[in-house]
Amino acid sequence: MAAAKVAAPRISPLTLDGLRDEPSPDFQRGERYDGIRFNHAAADGAELSGADFIECDFNGVSFNEAQLRGATFRDCILNEPYAPVFPAARTSWREVEISNPRWGSAEMYEGAWHSVRIDGGKLDFLNLRGSKMMDVQITGCIINELDLGACTATRVVLKECTIGTLDVTGAKLKDVDLRGSDFRTINGIGGLSGVVVDDYQLSLLAPLLAGHLGIRVV
Repeated sequence: MAAAKVAAPRISPLTLDGLRDEPSPDFQRGERYDGIRFNHAAADGAELSGADFIECDFNGVSFNEAQLRGATFRDCILNEPYAPVFPAARTSWREVEISNPRWGSAEMYEGAWHSVRIDGGKLDFLNLRGSKMMDVQITGCIINELDLGACTATRVVLKECTIGTLDVTGAKLKDVDLRGSDFRTINGIGGLSGVVVDDYQLSLLAPLLAGHLGIRVV
């Protein structure tokens, strides 16, 4: 029997042209920033709730404790963003590329992710609880705790990632590909419906699945 096909994320390469440099940006709540290159800028503690970033390039920008609630990132590239504390609840990310993020606690719950790619990096806690995700690829990332509880996700790939704890409690998943990634603990095993795993991962999941279904192995 032929193996079922897994729908891959639909992500196109992002190219930004004609950007203007902003050496000393004045970050403000609710402002629109369009076609700007931010090079090693500091947005630490800035009030950026509701701000719109359109076709912007962030290179080595620090967002520690920047208030980003409800902000929008569209057609943006973020290279080595840094934030021990990243308060970004209900943010919208569309056509975004993120390379080597260094985030401690990333509070990004109830957000919207569409056509997002993350390559590399290390995150202590990525909270995406209640978010809606479509066409997302995360590759080569170390995440100590990934919370996808109550998340709706379609065409999402976690490739060659190392995940400490994955929480999928109450998640609604479709074509979520976990093959090739390592997990230490999975919470909410019933929320794994709709994921794709490899044979090795299935063998590790067997005791959790048996416990969830009330199966005793003697």
